[in-house]
Amino acid sequence: MTGAALVTLRAVTVVLFTCAGQRVDIVTAFARAGATTVAVDANALAPALWVADIREAVPPIRDPGYLDALAGLVQRHGAKLIVPLADLDHMLLAENADRLGAPVLLAPASAIRLCEDKYAAHTFFVERGLASPPTWLPEELPDDVAFPVLVKPRRGFGSRDIHRCADRRELDFFLDYTEADSMVQGVCLGEEFSIDVFCDFDGRCLNGVPRTMIESKGGESIKGRSLADRELIEHAAHVAETLGIVGPANVQCFREPDGSLPVTDVNPRFGGGFPLPTAAGSRYPELALALANGERPEPRLGAFEDGIVMTRFFSQIILRETADGLVRIDDGSPGEA
Repeated sequence: MTGAALVTLRAVTVVLFTCAGQRVDIVTAFARAGATTVAVDANALAPALWVADIREAVPPIRDPGYLDALAGLVQRHGAKLIVPLADLDHMLLAENADRLGAPVLLAPASAIRLCEDKYAAHTFFVERGLASPPTWLPEELPDDVAFPVLVKPRRGFGSRDIHRCADRRELDFFLDYTEADSMVQGVCLGEEFSIDVFCDFDGRCLNGVPRTMIESKGGESIKGRSLADRELIEHAAHVAETLGIVGPANVQCFREPDGSLPVTDVNPRFGGGFPLPTAAGSRYPELALALANGERPEPRLGAFEDGIVMTRFFSQIILRETADGLVRIDDGSPGEA
């Protein structure tokens, strides 16, 4: 199929984004790929609402009417794909996908449960021969644990409530101090990488784009570089396929001095560094639209540009309150906050 034919086919593909939040980068990338974008959020000031072709309000996720509201919007707008942009409604959507009227670009509930529970994921990886840092529940700690270690929440995101411990005294203190359901994990000594992968509805990994972690804040990458590293690409693809990922995921791992690649986290969604693999040529929005239209793209592992560098900044959308509600009044160009 030619590029022109792809554009013609996908120009009418409606994609509904849940928990749109601040993910302006993702909504606009899908629009550039030819999608009609429908963004929904419970917060009328969610920035991504204001860059979508259509914005809709929905109840909060815990509201009993949330799923019915999504199903109604799918029917009203003829959406052919649902793309969740945050972890908040993942389990709800995965467990109720058959009620929504369109396929959800999301891993099955079994994979989401593993990704949400980092200790369960560690156990899963070890059982399947995938490297994972030494990890224990507090009540299972050996007497001869090697320091330094991290006290980490079993469930959490954004590097919150993670404490580095240099000795037993600090470990005991932070285990007592933290209110999170925690685990203890050995500190990796090598370089950290993030690999943004994308899988089809059959769980085949179609591509993976490694990036260096030049700088991050609050667990989110703000500076990075694409890296054509075949070992990292194939490793992340294997991790994703072992988990049964569908759609996007971000695999985080270290390259240790012994050559192992222990996985420290897998997030089954588009990562915070999404603009970098997009700029490098991942074509993940185009692949998503192909899936929405019933196509079965072939894997294209390694098909992206090496050495693309991202440095991120704050921007904003300016609105005016009117008698008819909020109206966007800025010109849409980026600017620093």
